[in-house]
Formats: sequence, C-alpha cells, structure tokens
Amino acid sequence: MVNAERLIGEFIELVQVDSESGGERQIADLLTEKLIALGLDVFEDNAGSEVELGKGTGNLIATWPGNGGNGPVFLLSAHMDTVKPGRGVKPQRQNGVIKSSGDTILGSDDKAGIAAILEALRVIKEQNISHGGLQVVFTVGEEIGLVGAKKLDYSRIKAGMGFVLDSGGPAGEIIIQAPQQYTFKAVIKGKAAHAGMAPEQGINAIVVASHAIANMHTGRIDSETTSNIGIISGGVATNIVPEQVTIQGEVRSIKPAKAKAQLEHMLDELKKAVEQFQATLDLQVEKEYDEIDLNPAALPVRIAVQAAKNIGVEAILTKTGGGSDANVFNGKGLACVNLGIGMQRVHTTDEFIMEEDLVNNARLVVEIIKVAQEMKG
Repeated sequence: MVNAERLIGEFIELVQVDSESGGERQIADLLTEKLIALGLDVFEDNAGSEVELGKGTGNLIATWPGNGGNGPVFLLSAHMDTVKPGRGVKPQRQNGVIKSSGDTILGSDDKAGIAAILEALRVIKEQNISHGGLQVVFTVGEEIGLVGAKKLDYSRIKAGMGFVLDSGGPAGEIIIQAPQQYTFKAVIKGKAAHAGMAPEQGINAIVVASHAIANMHTGRIDSETTSNIGIISGGVATNIVPEQVTIQGEVRSIKPAKAKAQLEHMLDELKKAVEQFQATLDLQVEKEYDEIDLNPAALPVRIAVQAAKNIGVEAILTKTGGGSDANVFNGKGLACVNLGIGMQRVHTTDEFIMEEDLVNNARLVVEIIKVAQEMKG
C-alpha cells in the first residue's frame, strides 16, 4: 500500500531542492543517499563532465538485484533537472493541490516522477514483493536537449525495456508514439553595400532567406509531421544591405522517412534561393533524437496497460509531438514508454499537481513491478 503522506512529504522535500539544468549536484547527492538507503547500488556516470554541465554532475544509475522474481529486468527513469525559474521553490499545499508560490515553477516536471519511483521502491521493499531486478536512472540535463540521456553510460544498463515518468497526462496515459527530431542552422552570406547609394552592388541575405522560407511548407505538415522556422537573425543597420543572416529551424515526425523528406524539402528551398541570388550557404544539421513508435503488443506497453487496469485508472495509448528521454532510450534499442504523471502547466509559474495524481503515479509503478512478474514477451 502506497503511503500517501510519506509520498507527498517527499515530493515537497524534493521540489525545494534547487536543480535547474546544470545545477543538479544537490539533488543528485540527496537521491544517491535515498537509493543507497533502500538497498540499491548507485553509480554516477561522467555525463555531466562530458557536456560541461554545472559542476560535472552525472546521471545516476541505480541497480537493485532480483529477489526471487521471474520477471525481466527493466528500468524506471525520471530526470533531475528543472527549467528556470526553479530556485527557492516554496510549494503550497491546499485542498488536495500542490502548486508553486507564483514566482517560480513547482518542479513536478520531473520530481513527481522521481517521488513516484522512490515511493514504489519503498513499497516493494516493505511488502517484499518479488521482482526479477530493477534499474533506476535519474538523468541530468533533460530540459536542455536530453543531454544526460544522450551521454548515459549504456554499458551499465542491463534492462531490456523501461518506463519513463515524464508526460503531462494523468496516470494511465501511455505514450507509445513520439517524433524523431532534426534541427538545422543555415547561415546565408550575401554581399554588403550601402543601402542608399549602391544597393544594386549588394546581395541582401535577408531577402534570400525570405524567398527560401516563403517556399517552405511549415507548421502542421500531416498528422505525424511538423516543421518550424524558429529563429532568424541578421543585419546590422538599415542603411547597409545585410551581408549575413542565420536561420534556425526544426522538423519532427513519428515516421523517420517523413522527417527526412521534410528536412530535405526545407534545405532544398534554401539551396535554390541561394543559387538564384548568387549567395553562399553554410548548413549544420543534427538529429536530436529518434522516434518512439511502439506496437501496442510490445511488452512494456502491455505491462503498463494491465497495471493501469489493475489500479482502476483508464489506460490511454496516445502520441505526443514532444521529445523526452524515452526517445533517446528507444533510439538505443531500449523499448520504453513514457507515462503520464499528472503535472500541469509545467514550465510556468502557475505549475501545479493534484495529490491524487501523485498517489496514482506511485500506485501505478508498484503495479507495473507486480505485473512484470506475470507477463512474458
């Protein structure tokens, strides 16, 4: 049985620990203590130093050997960092709701996930519930590009599947589709000239960019694909034909072929415009993360669905347009669903979470551990 007051108290404790991206040292040390006290072996990898995050805080990889269960080894994961403003959080508890004081975020993204995992581990230990082995991964730098998951020491991961607690829907929402994402940065270089005395001697880089963008398909491309131009910067004065402009954009799709096709379309329009105006183009393209595209019959999906049913909440298989650590894990061959945890208005100073959702999160994780003993691939 989940201890609601203990769970809520721990969540309130966690959100008061400052952990903005790059400043996860304090929360990592606290969680290490908690995990060791529960009997897990904790390892901190070198992710923090590799990406120069803060004081070099790495991901926590905690391992709990099986205790006689026959189920598969699987992973539970949440991220330790928060967005800004996340320092000096003063949680307010009132009428079954926990919210921020209004001048900071609350940090339920993703400390609600962390609290659920810790409470579930305690229940498993207290009730001596059998399992085949668990790993817990608490990542750094999720909010600044999933960098912790990307730099995770995967040689330490023995799990064959996982459950990430980091989606905004209620307990029972199960993300089985999420997009692959590409980002690109295009630097167009024209030719500077005096805008009043000799404009014909210049090549206006902003005009070149405008022609390219005007011919691009952007926004909602189809039900699985989106694209966006998010940043345009260039020019130094109104009386100078701008020599250079920088464009930054992105493409997302659940289907990799569609993502690649949309990316190529946008880059082709840039190349055409540059050629037309005799400018030059420097392109940088990066795949940020892979897609999630799990079959409903996949083992972690079936486990999550059955666990939701067992605790009396509706199991909802759905998709999202955003990315999470689960995308990176899936890209590494670790089949992971992302679970709704009830966090609301995240990344704002109006953020809140219902106490009922906190409790259901922990109940669901406990039930996932139980169901995994009964279900085979």
